[in-house]
Amino acid sequence: MEQRGRAIVIVLDSVGIGALPDADQFGDLGSHTMGHIAESQGGLSLPHLEQFGLGNIEQMKGIVAVSQPKASYGRMIEISRGKDTTTGHWELMGIYTDKPFQTYPQGFPDILIHQIEQATGRKVVGNVPASGTAIIEQWGKHQLETGDLIIYTSADSVLQIAAHQDVISLEELYQVCEIARKLTLADEHRVVRVIARPFKGKPGSFVRTANRRDYSVKPPAHTVLNHLVDKRIEVVGVGKIPDIFANSGITQSIHTTSNDDGITKLVEALHTMETGFFFVNLVDFDSKYGHRRDPKGYKQALEAFDKRLPEVIDSLAANDLLIITADHGNDPTFHGTDHTREYVPLFVYAPWIQKPCDLGIRTTFADVGATIAEWFQVEKPNIGISFYQQLK
Repeated sequence: MEQRGRAIVIVLDSVGIGALPDADQFGDLGSHTMGHIAESQGGLSLPHLEQFGLGNIEQMKGIVAVSQPKASYGRMIEISRGKDTTTGHWELMGIYTDKPFQTYPQGFPDILIHQIEQATGRKVVGNVPASGTAIIEQWGKHQLETGDLIIYTSADSVLQIAAHQDVISLEELYQVCEIARKLTLADEHRVVRVIARPFKGKPGSFVRTANRRDYSVKPPAHTVLNHLVDKRIEVVGVGKIPDIFANSGITQSIHTTSNDDGITKLVEALHTMETGFFFVNLVDFDSKYGHRRDPKGYKQALEAFDKRLPEVIDSLAANDLLIITADHGNDPTFHGTDHTREYVPLFVYAPWIQKPCDLGIRTTFADVGATIAEWFQVEKPNIGISFYQQLK
């Protein structure tokens, strides 16, 4: 291969593939997102990922090993102290998080809630760890009648603000979240992400809309994304990628409304942009099915992605590189509604790879970032070992 082309990383949000050795420290011993979905739903039908080597990573009901995988394959360990979206994505791009982010299992301090009320002119209800759909059902009618803000959290370091779009406009909701973002940067209650959660509908049939917006803290150091931008390489964030990195190291943002929309817009971008790095998050696996403990819906989402994978492959140029992985687990058959501490799968496909190989167990997600850095010949992260040479 004379000239390296584009690189694409697709993150299948929460698609874990078995508990990590330290899962017991997180209460996740025995979790296995893909395996338990396959077991509970009569097997998985993922012919294209199977041909990529999914069954060579681990055989599951409906998934077998193939003699000649079309992609190099492996699994990766998260070394950062967490199991959330931010930690996982930051590590993929070379950031090690040594301390878990602050969480709020009892809800947020009264002083913070008071500050939000004072700054926004609206009262707050909720303020508990909760499922987003459940708390909207609980407080949605009240919110329609009063205009109060519904605030809740989860096992992650997040402050989520829900509001009916007919009561509080998207513009105001985003402004409220920006206010909360500034307030939660204080050391005494530092929150990683503030999330706008607009919904619509009537009592008994409320539905969250696709107008979610995340307000994240910036990574504590330069990531591979920043190194790419420093070398004038286009970095296209698709889905919630720009939010996760607080737009740091992003030159173009593409908003998506679903997994399917994410694939459509990625393919469109690949047909119009001849250079650059495309970083994609497909969040439906996590937000719609993992947290809601819906293994049937999760299975359908996995199979829907697999059916569209050929479109991505067909959009690649001869010198492009495609990596598919995940950021954590979220076993929908497990207890609670939280993420699970798991290995993530790794698939590396390129038309120029003549002999796909077993990449083994990678000791950090940052091996992806190190590979992207070597691919584009920019500064490598402080952690992670590139697997590019193994692909040649």
